[in-house]
Amino acid sequence: MKLINKKNKNYTQVFHLFTEEEWTKTSKNFNKNISTFFTGKKHEVFVNAHEEGITYFVGIGKSTLQNFEIQQVAVKFSQTQKGKVQPVPTLVIADCLNERQFEEFAKGLLIGTYNYPFEKTHAFWNAKFELHFENLSQKKLDTIGKKAEALSNGQTACQEWLNKPANLKKPDTFSLYLKNLAKKYDLKYTSFNRKKCEELGLGAYLSVNQGSAYDAAFTIIEYKTNVKNAVTFGLVGKCVLFDTGGISLKNPDNMHYMKSDMGGATAVLGTLIYAAEMQLPVNIVAILPITDNAISENAFLPSDVITAYNGKTIEVLNTDAEGRMILADGLSYMAKNFKTDFLIDLATLTGSSVRMFGDTCGALFSNNEELKNLLIKTGDKTNQRLWNLPLWDVWKDDIQSDVADIKNISMKPIGDCIIAAKFLEQFIENHPKWAHLDIAGVTFGNVGYAKEKAATGFGVQLLADLIENYH
Repeated sequence: MKLINKKNKNYTQVFHLFTEEEWTKTSKNFNKNISTFFTGKKHEVFVNAHEEGITYFVGIGKSTLQNFEIQQVAVKFSQTQKGKVQPVPTLVIADCLNERQFEEFAKGLLIGTYNYPFEKTHAFWNAKFELHFENLSQKKLDTIGKKAEALSNGQTACQEWLNKPANLKKPDTFSLYLKNLAKKYDLKYTSFNRKKCEELGLGAYLSVNQGSAYDAAFTIIEYKTNVKNAVTFGLVGKCVLFDTGGISLKNPDNMHYMKSDMGGATAVLGTLIYAAEMQLPVNIVAILPITDNAISENAFLPSDVITAYNGKTIEVLNTDAEGRMILADGLSYMAKNFKTDFLIDLATLTGSSVRMFGDTCGALFSNNEELKNLLIKTGDKTNQRLWNLPLWDVWKDDIQSDVADIKNISMKPIGDCIIAAKFLEQFIENHPKWAHLDIAGVTFGNVGYAKEKAATGFGVQLLADLIENYH
């Protein structure tokens, strides 16, 4: 897709965008039959075929709509019309859009082409497809086009890996992909196998991996800028490729959805791709503790006592609370071995956050007001929203153990997402700017491109916007 600042005399394809208010004022200038079917409401599309070609009338709703709503309109338009749109120069008439809104429109067109498995065969990805838009300079359009493609590449990778069936994303398969990705974008790639993890003392991570038929892959990917004194973001993404629950076996009714238990890792993956393609002036250290949570004769057991990387001991009461185990070592390894200005972990961690918020927002925990407010503000801006929950020490009492420093769950049937956050706090090594994002309810759900639940891409735009706009 190319964005071009020009207007030819004749176009066989036109996208004409209207707010409800704008349509009310100008509808009299169009064929009366169009007004019978089109009012400018959000997501409304009327296709008008005429002698010169086709005009798509696209409703974007009230003039007070937020920028992310423009992206939503473009995503739905792309999902429903991509089979009809032709790869030809296309005039965009959108006097109602400012620069930022047009950027969201361009992003949405590309993001909306996603289906699993993804191939860039849709009209919007064709080099012959051009959006002609006079309202912005060519320089600004070039920047918008680059950002739209970088974001869609990152989000597509996120969705693609989350949607893959379990047998198509084994640890060795995903590790090979990451290794090739690092080579493509000139990222530093490091991966520790089981033997190396044992030498390093990554006991909490290994306790989950020990039941797997596949070798450990505790993976570190580093993106570095040439800009001096750049801010460094440490990102830790839960990467359980499939979660059976282990010995504490999950209910089988919805277990097929557990291919989505790597949603934290895929959000980090998409962010790395965006940062690399945009050459953002920041540093990123990403840790992805890759494993599955399987049942075998070697699987860890309820009542096991595990020694984590930072030396703290953990009593395992439930092997289905495995995500916090691998994140514990990911966080403490990051804190001890890398100097980061911000430390953020993301995880599809608890059913508690799903029951609390559904698919409305993720649960946010932070020990730093600046980072908390940045995340909330960015979540509102990108519509990848977060709601802050407390980290009061009273919750720590519930994970005190008789046989270890802490236990991996509370026996109380309440507030497990808070309990999990308090657990993880014990492994950040007093990092002053840490945030934990429990995104279990928002990474995988009802989407416009699939009949069943599928990947939403949550987290990529949130992190990309946060990192790109931090000053």
